[in-house]
Amino acid sequence: MIDIAWGEFTPVSALAGGILVGLAAASFLLLNGRIAGISGILGGLLTPVRKDILWRIAFLGGLIGTPILWKLFAELPAIEVNAGFPAIIVAGLLVGVGTRYGSGCTSGHGVCGLSRLSPRSLVATLSFMATGFITVYIIRHLIGA
Repeated sequence: MIDIAWGEFTPVSALAGGILVGLAAASFLLLNGRIAGISGILGGLLTPVRKDILWRIAFLGGLIGTPILWKLFAELPAIEVNAGFPAIIVAGLLVGVGTRYGSGCTSGHGVCGLSRLSPRSLVATLSFMATGFITVYIIRHLIGA
């Protein structure tokens, strides 16, 4: 599991992060006409279309490169993962299957879809959130992990 350092949480940083995510998603839609859904962008590389490869790689490179760039100027927040490697693999596979069946992930449905008032994205986001709440309840309170 991932522990959140609530002592270091500030509403300002959360608000700034939310604004940046919203601006990036809106810019991507306005400039490229595409939804910034990470699972869809990554999935598009598995069945590549020639004209779509470069922007997909650039987008994913930005996601990976930004923390590296940030570390050049400031300290990254500490993240503690209290789960074993098998649990992380299983969780990743379940998220991948869920995003495939849901036709998108939290960034596509939760950020972009909800801002466009998409009913499909509302259902998908509510399903993601409910599944997350239930999973945490089962793992922490029923299994005791």
